[in-house]
Amino acid sequence: MKKHLNTLFVTTQGAYLAKEGETVVVKADGEVRLQLPVHTLGGIVCYGNVGVSPYLMAFCSERDVAISFLSENGRFLAKVQGPVSGNVLLRREQYRKADDPDFSARMARSILAGKIANSRTVLQRALRDHAEKIAAADVRKAVDRLSGCIDALERAADLDTLRGVEGDASRIYFSVFDHLIVAQREAFTFLERSRRPPLDNVNCLLSFIYTLLMHDVRSALETVGIDPAVGFLHRDRPGRPGCALDLMEEFRPFIADRLTLSLINLRKVDAGDFRKSEAGAVTLSDEARKTVLVSYQERKREEIIHPYTAEKMTIGTLFFLQALLLARHLRGDIDGYPPFIWK
Repeated sequence: MKKHLNTLFVTTQGAYLAKEGETVVVKADGEVRLQLPVHTLGGIVCYGNVGVSPYLMAFCSERDVAISFLSENGRFLAKVQGPVSGNVLLRREQYRKADDPDFSARMARSILAGKIANSRTVLQRALRDHAEKIAAADVRKAVDRLSGCIDALERAADLDTLRGVEGDASRIYFSVFDHLIVAQREAFTFLERSRRPPLDNVNCLLSFIYTLLMHDVRSALETVGIDPAVGFLHRDRPGRPGCALDLMEEFRPFIADRLTLSLINLRKVDAGDFRKSEAGAVTLSDEARKTVLVSYQERKREEIIHPYTAEKMTIGTLFFLQALLLARHLRGDIDGYPPFIWK
């Protein structure tokens, strides 16, 4: 399994990345801001107006360090990487099984069981830690209803029914998400999930962190040889990484939603960190993006015990292990895909 390495996120507008020996050098305003040996990096992500020298692109491609380019707001633009290491036999199995409705339904059921169980645990942890500060009765009711959704997954016979259960679970979960915000209530209120663009500060954080999560999950799938575009729960659509979206589902509540709540409740971000356009779209300031990126990297270094393998690992390594388990299931080495379920 791939060793968990750091991802270099570059958010400084006008920065330029170059190669010096075996080192990646980041320059801005005529000064060297950072130097990192390439062997310590798992990837580089550039936001907005960030330049990269052709020599560094070639060097990173040879060293299996992908360079991704995103807009300032986190929209994926392009990626530079070396030869894809995908195993053709594994991908043939993936494509064949993605066309099998019964297999896809079983995969979707496992993925959604992980997502809904982890969403329920987010609410249960809030009840444990902040029962006196939140509308506990409403949250407990949502916990019970999510348990009902998990039971409904077992009765769902096809993909459309499973997607319907997922929709119900998401509405239940996000209907009480606002109750989990226990600080800075005047600046952070959550009414409903809004995307493309996010229309409030909470949705802005969620969308940005989901983008970071997507990047890591996609990289993990590519590392083990799975095509991130062909999923089981998410239908094929040009330009959409369906399998990455599939695998990402179980991590949304455990990583992204919890981190969003921590950033707000621990006052690592505040109202001054957000900008609202005339059209109503909310974006993060440059400094706030850096704060979120640092917190995300710190979260990935936290250690957990994996519920399936009983191994101790960092959260960042978790993406690769789940991708590896998916690959083993596609090959027929294990009977089912074991989703990550947070205890």
